[in-house]
Amino acid sequence: MRLDFSRFTLAAAVLALASGSVLAAGPEPNPFFSASPLQYQAPPFDRIKDSDYAPALEEGMKRQIAEIEAIADDPAAPTFENTLVAMERSGELLTRVAKVFFNLTQSNIDDAMKKVRAEEAPKLAAHQDAIFLNPKLWARVKALYEKRDALGLDPESRYLLERYYKTFVRAGANLPAADQAKLKEWNQEEAKLTTDFEERLLAGTKGASIVVSDRAELAGMPETEIASAASRAKERGMPGQWVLDLQNTTQQPVLANLTNRGLRQRILEASEMRCDRGDANDTKAIVERLAQLRADRAKLLGFPTHAAYVLDDRMAKTPEHALKLMTDMVPAATGKAEREAARMQQIVDAEKGGFKVSAADWELYAEKVRKADYDIDVAQVKPYFELNRVIEDGVFFAAHQMYGLTFKERKDLPVYNPDVRVWEVFDADGKSLALFYGDYFQRANKSGGAWDDSFVDQTSLLGTHPVIVNVLNFPKPAPGEPALLSPTDVSAAFHEFGHALHGMFSNIKYPTLGATPRDWVEMPSQFNEHWALEPTVLAHYAHHYKTGAPIPAPLVEKIRKTKTFNMGYITTEYLEAALLDFAWHTLPPGAPLQNADAFEKEALERYHVALPQVPTRYRTTYFSHIWDGGYSAGYYSYLWSELLDDDFYYWFKEHGGMTRANGDRFRRMVLSKEGTEDVADIFRAFRGRDPIVQPLLEERGLVEETAPVRPGSKR
Repeated sequence: MRLDFSRFTLAAAVLALASGSVLAAGPEPNPFFSASPLQYQAPPFDRIKDSDYAPALEEGMKRQIAEIEAIADDPAAPTFENTLVAMERSGELLTRVAKVFFNLTQSNIDDAMKKVRAEEAPKLAAHQDAIFLNPKLWARVKALYEKRDALGLDPESRYLLERYYKTFVRAGANLPAADQAKLKEWNQEEAKLTTDFEERLLAGTKGASIVVSDRAELAGMPETEIASAASRAKERGMPGQWVLDLQNTTQQPVLANLTNRGLRQRILEASEMRCDRGDANDTKAIVERLAQLRADRAKLLGFPTHAAYVLDDRMAKTPEHALKLMTDMVPAATGKAEREAARMQQIVDAEKGGFKVSAADWELYAEKVRKADYDIDVAQVKPYFELNRVIEDGVFFAAHQMYGLTFKERKDLPVYNPDVRVWEVFDADGKSLALFYGDYFQRANKSGGAWDDSFVDQTSLLGTHPVIVNVLNFPKPAPGEPALLSPTDVSAAFHEFGHALHGMFSNIKYPTLGATPRDWVEMPSQFNEHWALEPTVLAHYAHHYKTGAPIPAPLVEKIRKTKTFNMGYITTEYLEAALLDFAWHTLPPGAPLQNADAFEKEALERYHVALPQVPTRYRTTYFSHIWDGGYSAGYYSYLWSELLDDDFYYWFKEHGGMTRANGDRFRRMVLSKEGTEDVADIFRAFRGRDPIVQPLLEERGLVEETAPVRPGSKR
């Protein structure tokens, strides 16, 4: 997932040249008040204190408003330079601090930062409204837009003007004053609610960790993971016990090994009931109000639903297009999941288990099916996927093969946590291209899941280079033990680095155009996953961590054969979450507050995805993507992006696969463009046609179970 903090700055996460000014905040200068002296303005984490954030955010908003007012009050007639380019240069201090602060509130938060976030989020929402609801500024943008054909702009500059015009309209610039006042009120309320949700979810997830007092209950768990659980318990003042932390999804990976059914059920219940227990961390009232607020705001802005508002600015264009892609896949996905459950039940019955397979049993018995039908055990595979080798000899090697990149670890640059590593990235010609930060291990103060973001974005207007960060949540091994990854973890590492490549290869002039539609932004990451099992790449990184022996060819073949294994379950749990998102965000304006639990149950039944053995990937109460992560009415985008990435990948299969020539073409025609053109046009220019769904169905093993459909052509 690639996060975007554009809601806190002007039109996108803008950057600007340093002003060079320094204001004091206490006995030492606030490091945010001047550009970082480090390479590419990398954050000086060794100098940043919690007390620096609020003053920098406040001063950043103050400075940008002054810059915006100067643009709006300029007596000269509006021009592209004195209006749009000036706006692109505004907000450099606010961007600098927001980029660091909102990254760290996800990956390394503490109580002081929580307090700052709670206090500043409504102010930042008001700040954005002060820009996009400034009538004089809007008049200048509108005047430029109305004479755009006569301005002689190059394509990128014209597209910037069109983006600004649409952004102002979508922000409410055309509304009467009374409606703008209501909009501002709702925007601040949403900012507070999303902040509250994030804080409750972090606390609720930590509070839902499972504490095991009897080691016998952990039967089946690998010794390295048991040691890690013991280490976590010791860190939390519970020596002699074991702590099993929850990841962000409903299903928990640890369930694939535990033979104690009672503990499995306990873990899944803790996962499913996160933030749904009526305690201080319950989020139901928050999400019920958020859904209602978003529906009413959509009406105010001229849209029938929040989903219609969101998708109007996406590649899919309408909720109907996205819904068709998802609902067309439901029969094939659920049918396959039911057959997968039946196969597991055969094993349960053969073992005389005496129970019906439930969601808490799925992971364990899926592994048993994998062993029985494919003769593969994930525990056999993990020793060949050691983290350092996966990253440096796998992820980085694939980037070298495709694009000519090389990497040098930088231990001289400060980091925000001792676990974080930094590499300098060099282009094929040997020139320095970017800095890359890798934050790979779970922490109690880190949000769940995996994502990519940036501390600095590339833009030729301002002369800045990319400073990118990947954040994941692999279990941290006990001291002295290796970090061994599952095939799923390996895919996640390649996935997030695909986002990083998108940022590194950005070749744009204007900061605003670094933002791409949500249903396109996951395409580069999902595309990059394909290279994890590419023979030359796999042979380079998959070596036994003890012996150094390469992964045996028969084991590789088994991994390949399991590529579509369990795909009914995987597709169904995803569709459940994506359709649940759409259900919440297609509520009509004026609808009363919903009962979250009852609404969720009805929605899953309505879309025919309510399978008891397959829980939705995220339940409403901990669905961070849609409530505080920028994916409201947008979780479908993973599937939409997969449609695109598989189609791109099939072009590579048709043209010789992983070659430098193909990689350079993909970089030049797709990855470098960010948001400089309509993404549908970018796809058509590369592929020579509109996307088709057949590659996606084939990659998921569903091609024989549903009729091919087109997602729609030019929209």
